[in-house]
Amino acid sequence: MLSAAELNIDHVTVAGAELKTMQANLASIGIKSEYGGPHSNHATEMAITSFPDGSYLELIAIQHDAVAAALNAHYWKKYMRGNAGPCAWAVRAEDLSAELKRLKTVDVKVGDAQRSGRQKPDGTKLEWETANVGPGPNGGFFPFIIHDFTPRENRAFVAGHPTTTEYRGVTRVVIAVNDLKEGIERYRKAYGLAAPVETRDQALGARLAVFEGSPVVLATPFKAALVADRIEKFGEGPCAFVLGKAGRKAGWKVEWFNTGKLQWHLGVE
Repeated sequence: MLSAAELNIDHVTVAGAELKTMQANLASIGIKSEYGGPHSNHATEMAITSFPDGSYLELIAIQHDAVAAALNAHYWKKYMRGNAGPCAWAVRAEDLSAELKRLKTVDVKVGDAQRSGRQKPDGTKLEWETANVGPGPNGGFFPFIIHDFTPRENRAFVAGHPTTTEYRGVTRVVIAVNDLKEGIERYRKAYGLAAPVETRDQALGARLAVFEGSPVVLATPFKAALVADRIEKFGEGPCAFVLGKAGRKAGWKVEWFNTGKLQWHLGVE
């Protein structure tokens, strides 16, 4: 079972229409990224900001020569076309099949494993498989699961080392939900999490349920702001990510980067 202690972020995904624009926006707040290459799906390409703990921030956008049918079939097409920003997150499982079986036993819907890959700019080929968890697109409420067939460090580190050492890694995922109580119950059932600490974030305009010891933060709106806007435009799902400079600390104390420059919500604790 992926317990709270094992529910660690593999990577988080930010979606947009044009990759170079997304990279420039991220650079404008002092965080560089590295081009990771096109995916083998003929629809998307990506860039990475990787961190010392092995987690990474993935910028995903539409390939300039994308095949229309492939793009229309992609589960994140509306997020890319709508410049949604945060759209998904992923965790690793040592045994993907066993974890899918376990989730089924607690009545969580799962998808079949799908093989994918990409080629790095240096020619290194990467292969992995993913499986969706819960309804909706990959990583839209629950994290999707990823398992590597090629060395994971080749996927996480474009140049063989972290892109930046200023931050330890991605530490929290803020997930917009319509009903906080229902969201809490769903996560506790799926992963056996302890009861969360509830608080508020004025910048997000949301009541939060912070699952200490895990990266999961659920958010439901109490005023017109990011979370309410996100749910209206894209439904439930990740709406913000948080970086950490040291070990994850108890409590919620997050400073948000300049969203006017970045065009989506990224914080640091």
